[in-house]
Amino acid sequence: MTTPAQTESTEAKTPTTVVLTDVAAQKVKALIEQEGRDDLRLRVAVQPGGCSGLRYQLFFDERSLDGDIVTDFDGVEVVVDRMSAPYLAGATIDFADRIDAQGFTIDNPNAGSSCACGDSFS
Repeated sequence: MTTPAQTESTEAKTPTTVVLTDVAAQKVKALIEQEGRDDLRLRVAVQPGGCSGLRYQLFFDERSLDGDIVTDFDGVEVVVDRMSAPYLAGATIDFADRIDAQGFTIDNPNAGSSCACGDSFS
């Protein structure tokens, strides 16, 4: 016999923040090493703008803001501010280095639509 609590514990939970792939974590680590600083973290944010209404921002930051959500991926800290967190929950950040694509990519299940450039969404 299975109780509701037992069933609930076996269900997959939706991530509450972004996921950084191993490839992206290695690239972030390499970029931070190039900067020569050990106090930097990758900050991921959503800001108004872009052709679809909201724009992603990825940058290195040493600040800690009230309400930040910090997740560690193999020694790389990823920080999401509390206002951006609902827009980024479950999003996966990867790094592509191919002839047809180069740079960080974001696969966001919360994006209803996005522009052709992939930098903004709604």
